[in-house]
Amino acid sequence: MSVVEVNERDGVALWSLNNPPVNAISFEVLETMEQLLTAAEVGDALRAVVITGHGMTFAAGADIQGFMKLGGGLPDFMRKGAELYRRLESSRLPIVAAINGVAYGGGNELAMAADIRLASVKARFGQPEVNLGIIPGWGGTVRLPRLVGMAHARRLLLTGDPIDAKEAYRIGLVDQVVDPQLLVDTALNVADRLASLPPLALQAIKTLLADPGADSQDRETAAIQKLMMTADALEGLRAFMEKRRPTFQGH
Repeated sequence: MSVVEVNERDGVALWSLNNPPVNAISFEVLETMEQLLTAAEVGDALRAVVITGHGMTFAAGADIQGFMKLGGGLPDFMRKGAELYRRLESSRLPIVAAINGVAYGGGNELAMAADIRLASVKARFGQPEVNLGIIPGWGGTVRLPRLVGMAHARRLLLTGDPIDAKEAYRIGLVDQVVDPQLLVDTALNVADRLASLPPLALQAIKTLLADPGADSQDRETAAIQKLMMTADALEGLRAFMEKRRPTFQGH
């Protein structure tokens, strides 16, 4: 049994973390997701990915027991998680997180690396690392302030206190809260919508958002000039003029 279950249909992949009892993010989970992402980005068969958790938990953080056994391998574990999350954030594929339960520590950081976050009403979020005498290592201090603002990020990071889905939505950590039985289907519908959009434009948007540097306007201008020369842009303009639905091919 794989620690990440995979289902694919109509250009959308559903990855379900399956590392009982709480879907802790182990070295094996990171390696498996890394391999899945590499395979997904080859060719154009897949257009979007949904990540969720098997059972009642999304991901309750890094595998603490495994964490303690790593010894000299700990730096490699931390680097692998940070690099995977960066790859998810910058991937050409849009990523939707369907957060079905607890998302603590590395689980919350995984959700934050996604482009769109949908949460079950039963979901809970937090960065409790400070209670262990450590800090987040997979983007918690980087992405959380971007999403919720510095004041909320300070509170969550300094206290380590968890919040529920309602509060997560209020502060902007998640985009939508839905009933548990509707969560995955809602996320798949969002992914289907993303999969129907022009891949090159989505990739350009993700790239620009992931690195909002001082030259961001110049990079945006260069990106739109490049995109205007693509077949997808021509198809989009023609479809608009002809009042029909466009079909984007990714070139």
